[in-house]
Amino acid sequence: MKSSPHIPPALTGAAWRASSYSGGQGNCVETATNLPTHTPVRDSKRPAGPTIVFSHDAWRTFLTHLG
Repeated sequence: MKSSPHIPPALTGAAWRASSYSGGQGNCVETATNLPTHTPVRDSKRPAGPTIVFSHDAWRTFLTHLG
């Protein structure tokens, strides 16, 4: 699989999914939970734009503090 010039090679296998809170509109946060050590997060409106990458532990901690 050839990577996009805007997507780091480590994220080319990411299986992105939209938040269940988006109501099916697709204008929300997307995450990829299929990577072995990290959880990348991006804006669904800008799939080739910036991505924030969390370790799995940091992502769980972030989600815990949201609720």
